[in-house]
Amino acid sequence: MRNHIRTTALAATALLAALSLTACGGGDSANDGKAGAAAPAANATTTDTGKDAKDAGGTKDAKETDSGTAQAPAENTSTTSKSSSAGSSSGKSSAGATGRGGKTPVTCTGSNTKVTISKVSRPINHLLLTATNTGSVPCYAYYAPALRFDDAQAAFPVLRDSIPQAVVTLAPGQSAYASIGLSGESDGQELHKSKHLTVYFTGKANQGSTGVPAELMLPAGTTWGDNGFVTYWQSEMSDALMY
Repeated sequence: MRNHIRTTALAATALLAALSLTACGGGDSANDGKAGAAAPAANATTTDTGKDAKDAGGTKDAKETDSGTAQAPAENTSTTSKSSSAGSSSGKSSAGATGRGGKTPVTCTGSNTKVTISKVSRPINHLLLTATNTGSVPCYAYYAPALRFDDAQAAFPVLRDSIPQAVVTLAPGQSAYASIGLSGESDGQELHKSKHLTVYFTGKANQGSTGVPAELMLPAGTTWGDNGFVTYWQSEMSDALMY
């Protein structure tokens, strides 16, 4: 009887163990199933996120493409506009309208200026030289004009006291002035009568003349003395006539 009970107990214990194992196995399968279900959900979420990202990326790309398409012509137009503007300025400068556009100033000579000479009432025995820039770019009127009356051999004296504070720069259309004192203060000086005057321009180095000179006819009855003078180029007529 005791053996039967023990056998029955052992059988019951074995059955409980088997049931326990089955229950455990079933729980694992259920968990696995849940995990499997969760995995697709995760995958679905990942897929949705990827889709959202793709959609977002597509929208962003589309916006960027639209923006790029809209901006590119604007940038090209702006660049073209700047280039056209620069070209226009350069062309206008070359035409001699403004003298701007990044052109480097050159030396004033007889080829890019119009030089005139006139008689003035005051000071007495004075002539006025006017050099007007007829070129397309600014020019520098360096130092003083070098003068030659007819075929005179000696250089006409330059008045050093008339040196300006800065080199006179002429934009296209602007003028520089220099006065000619036909005779000095010395009495008894010999006077020379002339009809023609050659005006030479000086370069930056102040070593002789440069470029083409200007050839002028003098006012009738012009006479000059060896003690005469010519001033440096001035930016104002009044500054030239004060000597």
